[in-house]
Amino acid sequence: MQNQNETKSFIKIDKKTLIGVTLLLIAIMMLVGALTQIVTPGAYDTTPDGSIINGTYHELTHEEVGYSFWRIFISPIEMFINAPGDAMTGVIIILVITLIGGSFLILDKSGVLKYMMSVIVKKFGHKKYALLAIMILGCMLLSSFAGILEESVTLVPLAVAISISLGWDSFVGLGISLMSVTFGYSAATFNPFNVGITQSMAGLPMFSGVLFRIFVFAVIYAVVVGFFISYAKKIEKDPKKSLCYEADLELKERFFDEDEMKKVENNPNLPRASKAFVYALIAVLCITIICLITNIVVQDQTIAGIIGYLPLASMAILFTVGGIRAGKISGFSNQKLRSVFGEGIKTILPCAPMILSIIAITYILKKGMIIDTILYHVYNLISNINPYVAIIIIFLVICVFEFFIGSGSAKAFLLMPILLPLVNMMGIGEQNLIVAFCLSDGICNVLFPTNALLMIAIGMINMSYIKYIKCSWKLFAGVFAATFGIILLGTAIGY
Repeated sequence: MQNQNETKSFIKIDKKTLIGVTLLLIAIMMLVGALTQIVTPGAYDTTPDGSIINGTYHELTHEEVGYSFWRIFISPIEMFINAPGDAMTGVIIILVITLIGGSFLILDKSGVLKYMMSVIVKKFGHKKYALLAIMILGCMLLSSFAGILEESVTLVPLAVAISISLGWDSFVGLGISLMSVTFGYSAATFNPFNVGITQSMAGLPMFSGVLFRIFVFAVIYAVVVGFFISYAKKIEKDPKKSLCYEADLELKERFFDEDEMKKVENNPNLPRASKAFVYALIAVLCITIICLITNIVVQDQTIAGIIGYLPLASMAILFTVGGIRAGKISGFSNQKLRSVFGEGIKTILPCAPMILSIIAITYILKKGMIIDTILYHVYNLISNINPYVAIIIIFLVICVFEFFIGSGSAKAFLLMPILLPLVNMMGIGEQNLIVAFCLSDGICNVLFPTNALLMIAIGMINMSYIKYIKCSWKLFAGVFAATFGIILLGTAIGY
């Protein structure tokens, strides 16, 4: 049994899932490329900080733009020349997830991951639904207050291991880690990366209107925790109802192997190794909070942008150091550490083309210059309709832009200069617009296949995007219904 387990790893990207997602992204790239040839290009004038100037839209010809359809096929390479900033974002994400992959494989094969899971299950196994609710609340609070998002992918393997050990499935593990963080990001209270930026663009006091946003957080939390408790009870009662059942069987065999767990629990080195890794996680959290406070104080956008990358960089470095340190304490030799770390990197590296394809979709839209055209026609469509209908349309429009532009700050600089004067004209509160923006920005991060973190996470649990939607559609239906109610209430009370 030991030899068999030695050849398996918790971190594994399913090839079928990876191929399916890549083909889907290629299809989206081709669709976007076709739109650049069909839709009339146009542009707004912009300020030095990148914000568009309302009322300056002008049409362009396809000849002026000069973007040919065939260029979509080389866009993942071309963007390194024409849009190095966007390309470097992709490279940083790839670097971070590959380092995390190497570190997690060390934690897995050294027994540290099993030991941490065993401690948590022993302590909370008799009140596991309380643990589920607390984990969701903790993850949502981190992102709602501090804007943590990309860092959450590190939680997925441990959360999945805990979920399976408690009798649930991998989807619940995804729900109490990445999905909870993302829903907390949408129900933002003090998040500087969506609330902070949009309120400063609207000229509102920083983090004003927080009481209503706390109410928003409570509503979204209730929907999310209610769904996952109900889903987890269904899976616990009949595991075969899980769409992850087949993929989870191998993991269940590993984590419920009594002989293996006894060896782990009796290994005197693993408690110290686990602490070394936990200290690294605490250090990442502290650096993130320090960067958050610094970002609020610093006025220079360039410096703020650099500071914004520090949590991700610190996570990659400290996670790697913590993982290697834990492996060393557990008894791994230097040669074994190098071998396992390299194996983990090779496991995650095939995701690189997928990440670059996702970023290339936004690049194609920008080069085809049709984003401003779409925004201009949306503005004309909703400028003279009922405010209750308008706020729903505005929310859905932001969701559409989220499909192509994952960056919240990029969407803010693109959309807010147009939407702010529009809602003022229609009698919709600016604070309500900001809530609609934050909700759409966060929710769609775990809905659309153009989000790299989501695709990596479902690849880790060997789940196709179609299966993921089948598992989560009721949750999204509930969250969207709650969102519509929230922004309609905000319109009614003049928030």
